[in-house]
Amino acid sequence: MAKISCFEDLEIWQISREVCKDVWTVVNTTPLKKDFKLKEQLNGSSGSVMDNIAEGFERDGNKEFIHFLSIAKASCGEVRSQLYRCMDRNHVDEATFVRIYDKVILNSKKIKSFMVYLKNSDRKGSKFD
Repeated sequence: MAKISCFEDLEIWQISREVCKDVWTVVNTTPLKKDFKLKEQLNGSSGSVMDNIAEGFERDGNKEFIHFLSIAKASCGEVRSQLYRCMDRNHVDEATFVRIYDKVILNSKKIKSFMVYLKNSDRKGSKFD
């Protein structure tokens, strides 16, 4: 694996940021902007993914990082569930749903793979160097 010097280098964080931008566009340009509760939930859970990746990375230890990645992965599940509610309430069309949903599924899989990599790594984090 390439040397990662900051959380912004992580592909999983970059994908999370893309999802956040997509969500921001959706919550501000569709009927979802008037469904205040769901709008805030979707915006919050999508932000939680990238924020937990960042926080876990900054902890400098694999065990803590894995814990925060687990939270980020769970937030991916929240985003997916909320996207279904958006579609069911006719706030987003199917194409928008699928575009964002597919990114979230991909990211969830990549987060899980990264968790396995960290768990099996001999290096336990920079605070142990």
